Amino acid sequence: QVQLVESGGGLVQPGGSLRISCAASGSIFSINDMGWFRQAPGKQRELVATISRAGRTFYADSVKGRFTISRDNAKNSVYLQMNSLKPEDTAVYYCNADVGLRNGGGLMWDDYWGHGTQVTVSS
Repeated sequence: QVQLVESGGGLVQPGGSLRISCAASGSIFSINDMGWFRQAPGKQRELVATISRAGRTFYADSVKGRFTISRDNAKNSVYLQMNSLKPEDTAVYYCNADVGLRNGGGLMWDDYWGHGTQVTVSS
């Protein structure tokens, strides 16, 4: 019913920039929080940044001042601008969204994930 598709990953040199995007599609009535998580090889998935529907943001300490999360509610999309990238930012980046679907006379909220996009920071 709902798909989240990430795009924009790739290989970038240390100190470089990259912008990744995620678009949600399906029978969506509304989306509350959206966010980005990442998982490096051999490590657990970790929170990178989140943004509320109203635009309130939260960042992991490791990316504060370097990454910027934004969203376009009309397009059901969320973006992550990554600057001053470091090798330790290398990971698969996953999009996450709290999506409301019509369910009879009400709404059903559920958590959805994308399949991930690889970001590699290396010289």
